[in-house]
Amino acid sequence: MQAITQHLPESFLLLFLAITFLQSGLDKIIDWKGNLGWLRGHFAKTPFKNLVPQMLFTVLLAETASGVLSLAGIIELALTGDYSLGYIGAVLGCIALLMLLLGQRIARDYDGARTIVIYLIPTIFLLYLMQA
Repeated sequence: MQAITQHLPESFLLLFLAITFLQSGLDKIIDWKGNLGWLRGHFAKTPFKNLVPQMLFTVLLAETASGVLSLAGIIELALTGDYSLGYIGAVLGCIALLMLLLGQRIARDYDGARTIVIYLIPTIFLLYLMQA
């Protein structure tokens, strides 16, 4: 537990990622049809229009893996003082967010893209903290 208090910013940011991505992944699983329907409309006039189910599944995997590994990173930090799993979770979180950002930009949803950046900034900051 002392390792968590010594690495409080990392711990909070890992928890932020765990909450964000586990909730998002769970939402995609529970409401797959709703998400798929909305995204088909969102990407209807883009080169991605025929790839929506595959893209949704890919983002679901990246988000869920990021959330699980971020949560595991907190546990690993508490037990061993290391956060290797959390680091991998943060990297996957960045990848997931960049995929989402690309999608929003391709769909010309600039407000949506701006929202993604709000999540990307603390995720990249977490990677910076974990590098030290």
